[in-house]
Amino acid sequence: MGSEALRMALTLILRLLLLTLLWGAAGALAYRAALQSPWALRDAVPVPLLWAAGMGLAWPLARAWHQRQKQPWLPLPAEPATAADLQRLHLLQAQLEHLPVAAWVRNHEAELRALSNRARRLAAPGGVRDAQALQALLRSAEHSGPLSLDTERGSERWHLQMQTLSFDGQAQTLLVLLPLERELESESLQAWQQLVQILTHEIMNSLTPIKSLSQTAQMLLDEPPLMEADLRSALDGIAQRAEGLSRFVSTYRRVSQWPAPVLAAVDVQALLQRLHRAVAPAWEAAGGQCVLEISEPGLRLLADDAQLEQALLALVHNAEQMCRSQAGPPRLWLSARQTRGGRLQISVRDNGPGVPPGLERKIFLPFFSAREGGQGIGLTVVRQLVHGMGGRVRHVRPLEGGAAFVLIF
Repeated sequence: MGSEALRMALTLILRLLLLTLLWGAAGALAYRAALQSPWALRDAVPVPLLWAAGMGLAWPLARAWHQRQKQPWLPLPAEPATAADLQRLHLLQAQLEHLPVAAWVRNHEAELRALSNRARRLAAPGGVRDAQALQALLRSAEHSGPLSLDTERGSERWHLQMQTLSFDGQAQTLLVLLPLERELESESLQAWQQLVQILTHEIMNSLTPIKSLSQTAQMLLDEPPLMEADLRSALDGIAQRAEGLSRFVSTYRRVSQWPAPVLAAVDVQALLQRLHRAVAPAWEAAGGQCVLEISEPGLRLLADDAQLEQALLALVHNAEQMCRSQAGPPRLWLSARQTRGGRLQISVRDNGPGVPPGLERKIFLPFFSAREGGQGIGLTVVRQLVHGMGGRVRHVRPLEGGAAFVLIF
């Protein structure tokens, strides 16, 4: 409480105490005079004087109370800011200034105010080519999402995040632009490097024996007597390695050239029931069980029915392969539910050994397999199909063990 407010409160308390004493004394004297004699004027004379003094104190209090009733919500005097408050304010301003994102606040009249140095630099020379276009975009933005900005460095990808808030009864919107270009380029470059390493490894695995067998065949032809059996063996080896290389290239072409999806309304319950009828007998024959879990009936999704079923079949096949090495009965769970955010999640979970730690980010790379003898294209196909339908695929490590792959739409 401020010093002025404290002084006013103490004055009010003293006035009330003094008023109570004056009127109390007047009442006591009047009672005493009435008991002794109605004509005891000596004791009755001070009573009007005490009442008059009390009225002199009560009048300012009554007037203040009347004014308070007219304006019942008068604000209290503002407390003076302390040095610690000013220091915290300056620290907060410095932190906002050095945010690694471009941030603005937009009021109810669509006026913008930059909150960070990154926002001011983006609108200054050397940032976007058209600062007015950026201002218009931020003033009219209604939803969060990715966008492309024409900057002096070329077209760059950013993500706009919006948050509505209210301050002093006025609606405001916080707008934040997150740069994505460098991160996306780094991730894309790393993916290409890993893909080139895998392709080089597979091709060299075929070319090295082909070169060796060709040299053996040439030597057999140049050095009589001709050993026909050895020559045929060398040529057969060359043919087998060439066929293996041809299958590898065909597989890569199939992974990279999947047809575009044809989107339509899909009954999720009917799709999972059809998938359950197709795969449950194989799991029961292996001594296990396939469980179907649907949170609520009537779930529908805009997707390609055939491609979505193909993606789920690939996940089920992957789970079946992983569960073959375990001692206990294999179990598979097919489930669908709608999250609180309105998104639909379809998951395929098993009780196998799970993905080895450290390989979670590599399992979606083409031709990479955590299982010995695996081709490494199943999860790549799943990811491509789901992304083509506007969804995402995530690997989750359940607390109960095993592996779970969640499709999010």
